[in-house]
Amino acid sequence: MLELTAGQISMGLVAADKAGALRMLAERLEGDGLVAAGYLAGLEAREAQGSTFLGQGVAIPHGTPETRDLVFDTGVRLLQFPEGVDWGGGQIVYLAIGIAAKSDEHLRLLQLLTRALGDADLGGELRRAQTPEQILQLLQSAPRELALDDQLIGLGIAVEDYDELVVQGARLLRRADCVERGFAAALLQGEPLPLGDGLWWLHSTQGVLRPGLAYLTPEKPLRHQDQPVNGLFCLASLGDAHQALLERLCTLLIEGRGRELGRATQRRAVLEALGGETRPDWPSLRLPLANAHGLHARPAKELALLAKTFDGEIRLRLADSGVAAVSAKSLSKLLSLGIRRGQVIEIIAEPAIAEAALPALKAAIERGLGEEVEPLPAEAATPLIEEPQAQPIAPPAPGSTLQAVPAAPGIAMGPAHIHLHREHDYPLRGESPGVERERLQHAIGQVRGEIEALVLRSEAKAIREIFTTHLEMLADPELGDEVDARVKQGASAPAAWMTVVESAAAQQESLHDALLAERAADLRDIGRRVLAQLCGGEDAPEPDEPYILVMDEMAPSDVARLDRERVAGILTARGGATAHSAIVARALGIPALVGAGAGVLLLAPRTALLLDGQRGRLVVTPDSEQVQRARQEQEGRQRRLQLADAHKLEPALTRDGQRVEICANLGDCAGAAKAVAQGAEGVGLLRTEFIFMAHPQAPDLATQEAEYRRVFDALDGRPLVARTLDVGGDKPLPYWPLPEEENPFLGVRGVRLTLQRPHLMETQLRALMRASDGRPLRIMFPMVGTVEEWRQARDMALRVATEIPQADLQLGIMVEVPSAALIAPALAREVDFFSIGTNDLTQYCLAIDRGHPTLSAQADGLHPAVLQLIDLTVRAAHAQGKWVGVCGELAGDPLAVPLLVGLGVDELSLSAGGIAEVKARVREFSASAARELAQAALALDSAAAVRELAEHF
Repeated sequence: MLELTAGQISMGLVAADKAGALRMLAERLEGDGLVAAGYLAGLEAREAQGSTFLGQGVAIPHGTPETRDLVFDTGVRLLQFPEGVDWGGGQIVYLAIGIAAKSDEHLRLLQLLTRALGDADLGGELRRAQTPEQILQLLQSAPRELALDDQLIGLGIAVEDYDELVVQGARLLRRADCVERGFAAALLQGEPLPLGDGLWWLHSTQGVLRPGLAYLTPEKPLRHQDQPVNGLFCLASLGDAHQALLERLCTLLIEGRGRELGRATQRRAVLEALGGETRPDWPSLRLPLANAHGLHARPAKELALLAKTFDGEIRLRLADSGVAAVSAKSLSKLLSLGIRRGQVIEIIAEPAIAEAALPALKAAIERGLGEEVEPLPAEAATPLIEEPQAQPIAPPAPGSTLQAVPAAPGIAMGPAHIHLHREHDYPLRGESPGVERERLQHAIGQVRGEIEALVLRSEAKAIREIFTTHLEMLADPELGDEVDARVKQGASAPAAWMTVVESAAAQQESLHDALLAERAADLRDIGRRVLAQLCGGEDAPEPDEPYILVMDEMAPSDVARLDRERVAGILTARGGATAHSAIVARALGIPALVGAGAGVLLLAPRTALLLDGQRGRLVVTPDSEQVQRARQEQEGRQRRLQLADAHKLEPALTRDGQRVEICANLGDCAGAAKAVAQGAEGVGLLRTEFIFMAHPQAPDLATQEAEYRRVFDALDGRPLVARTLDVGGDKPLPYWPLPEEENPFLGVRGVRLTLQRPHLMETQLRALMRASDGRPLRIMFPMVGTVEEWRQARDMALRVATEIPQADLQLGIMVEVPSAALIAPALAREVDFFSIGTNDLTQYCLAIDRGHPTLSAQADGLHPAVLQLIDLTVRAAHAQGKWVGVCGELAGDPLAVPLLVGLGVDELSLSAGGIAEVKARVREFSASAARELAQAALALDSAAAVRELAEHF
């Protein structure tokens, strides 16, 4: 989808007239490589056909269909004229948006622009704007209306259970073009909120195209969580478009009118109660649009002019979309619909003029509204393909084996203890603001005391840091102010608290980064704990014998409060290996699997489970032979770990004498000394972004130098591999606002961002080199995908090195973009080393987000495709005498170690706690045998086959 960015906007320009403005636009479009020479003639020809003035100081010059072959890439450029340009007829333009479009890709952008025209003083605001960011804010701040009309109401739906009703709600939203495919699955994973009177509220932000609300009632009585289901609201949530509806719904419930919605038999009655769009009972007709480039400016203008010839109201909408009908006499409103070729238009006219207006409009549309049109194929207007029926969720069968995401190593056995968070009933309205505020403050105080006690009891630093963050969340003044505002408006303490917490968590999840989105679980954890204090109630008692704790998604406090003598292992339906709960489980030494799927929540209590946190494997009701093997492996692993710890300071040599360097990954400077004590032979990955995240603004040279010097001092001459700042896109910093990206994993991040901000990169390079004082420094640049990016970064580093001479400096790149591996022979001629980041390399290679709730278990770094990329990188590097390291999670997987060594990897860098075990693993095999293993693995066809091969090595 075409997006607006600050880089497309030129500010403070002056043009004598429209011709001069068009010339400036053509020069900008041509200069930026969007169009070929001669596009100006197309802009002028289009204006000759009719003015492109939209209103409110905005014009959208674009070429004619005859000049589309001059367009190289679809794009826009925006020119601000604060003094205004006369566009003819007394129309003054302050912002000219030049469009180069090859087809109809720009229609979505026109929707955005025309929504903004509803601002009463948009022209004046555009004229006064001082920065591109202010222009973007003006154009993008138009509110998104909530789709709610008769097409989104389903009464008396024939379904068998609650899940099927949810799927039907998602289907209505899909038909209304509110959501993408897969929304039903996201909705089913949500936690429904009972509103009382048998009404339920369910929402999701995943896959939402525009906000919309569906309301459904079942044909026959249903129950969910032992409560009746008389009606279900399914919200496709985007921003705060639903706030007015939610407030209206709360008022209905307070007035005791909830039952009216549950018993409704007419859609109009529901819409009138909720304030939705009710379609007038006027004559209408439907027909498909055949214009090649949709209802863009020229045909929309023709349609509006024709509609204005009739003295009465005429409305137009995209049929079956759920979008409210707009006036057919408004050019901007017509453009806001973004109608494309082949979509069906519905025209509605008031009865007094319908007989004359509808046939005239139909004939004009069929003729092409001033454009030549080709007939649509017969299937052009076929309805949307319906989503497949959701598969019923069933518990895993006895004797079955499930693959999940390894979160904490080790083997655990025991009966299943299913623990689901209790649902709390609470009123939406409070007694009085004073009473509710006091209740909330008391509950927060109680939770704060519990967390402070957990901090004091926690031996592991990782746990203390997580709960310190929880305390900061509790003390967040913005969170508190929002809750207090709702309490003042009459909301109860639980309702105000949970509304604000859920909104904040949903916003965190919308950042499109697995690591950041999983922090939303921490916020919800805090929310549940305060809610439990407000509502009371006791949790089910834990079994006395060691057990496997089974949960939907575990919060850090759930893990930290566990008794390690009684909890043998942890199994969750959702979550990823980077979640805080996984971090805490590893810190406590509790074997854990996450992302096993919703079926594990349906296991019968006390079902025998065998959990392998190393291989990511769960066995349901294992037989005696499986149990015996597991016990032997447990005992053997314990002996190996004790022996490994005794020799952790010795080098890692294979049986035939090949040395593999074992280093540590660090996320802060304080851990360097501990890593050395654990046997690290250096730091293979210093994630320098921690310094930037710990400050409210970019740290200066002195601050960075002091932090890096701490690491060098602790290493005592051992090498340090520092990764330059790796943020942006999916990992933003609050003081570096970046434009929202549709796919931030493929956006401006890593070296792409720092090359755009060279002063920041240069400051970091200078700090690293000043801190080294002649000690071994290796600098690597993240997200490098091209030779050009590498050369730009390298040249900057070499310039700094001429000012700050280095005794032992090497420059390299992280291989995490598949293109870097594929051009490794070219890169190897210039870099000093490669360090392979298997986490990102795996998800990019396999096109699987490693934080995906259902696919993450398949994002396996031992997939043959990933191994092929590693092999290609190593062979290219060794041909040029360069070394290769691996710094992703794969380096710490004992199963993967012989494969990596067999592929020729020279260095493995991993978390300090696993160094002793990996060193011991290297000593168990010969390099020659590892090479044979690796070659065999490269010929296999799946990660599962590779793991099976490695298990028998």
